[in-house]
Amino acid sequence: MTTIATLAIILYLISGLLLAYRLRSRVEKTTLINKNIYLGIWTLAIILHAIVLYYPLISDAGLSIGIISAASHIVWLTSLLLLITTLTHEIEVLGLFILPLTAFTLLLQQAITPNPENVIQINNGLGVHIFSSLMAYSMLMLAAIQAALLAEQNKQLHNHKTTGFIRTLPSLQDMETLLFRFISIGVLLLTISLVTGFFYLDSLFGHNIAHKTILSIIAWIVFSTLLVGHIKLGWRGRTAIRWTLSGFFILMIAFFGSKIVQYFLGV
Repeated sequence: MTTIATLAIILYLISGLLLAYRLRSRVEKTTLINKNIYLGIWTLAIILHAIVLYYPLISDAGLSIGIISAASHIVWLTSLLLLITTLTHEIEVLGLFILPLTAFTLLLQQAITPNPENVIQINNGLGVHIFSSLMAYSMLMLAAIQAALLAEQNKQLHNHKTTGFIRTLPSLQDMETLLFRFISIGVLLLTISLVTGFFYLDSLFGHNIAHKTILSIIAWIVFSTLLVGHIKLGWRGRTAIRWTLSGFFILMIAFFGSKIVQYFLGV
């Protein structure tokens, strides 16, 4: 697994460098490298990363849900979702953030020995809850990065000057449309996560996870309110950006905050 993980890290970094070079070439209007080259390397990295993450399930060793392992699952899914989206939308610039982050998280996962207490066996109901949670976090992470780019794009357009990789982004309207698509799918997945949690977790408001449950529900309310406001009241622009980043912050505190507390307190 170590060799496979190392190769995946190297391929993530290579694809990120090729992507940066391609975007720079587009800005400077010089010869572009073939898009399929870095997409192919990116795809291979994702496949190798998946082997590292999910081989324990095949070998019946159980799935690690410690803080670093969970982060690795989330950034892997985020990378996969971005790769798929890139095939139909010109938003590969998000890869400049996601690819190095994915490589770094996988490196941490290999460097830190997982706690055996964080290894669980997946049954059908619990599996749906865990993977819908990870998918929701991944989709809403994409939405948060998209919102941050949208904020910078909006700022530069209002100043009548676009610079750097912002010039490679689609139109402001297309960026907002994609943002709300990410949020809509993320809210759906988060809804599935919360509902399955009520059914398949022994105590959703138990001592160790009550704060996680409450904060996740608050995040769901924030994102759902944003969607309703967008449809009914036409919320967009800075309002959409602020609500998106606020909801994502709450969601990350809900998930990683509880993991960090449990890690350091040993509970």
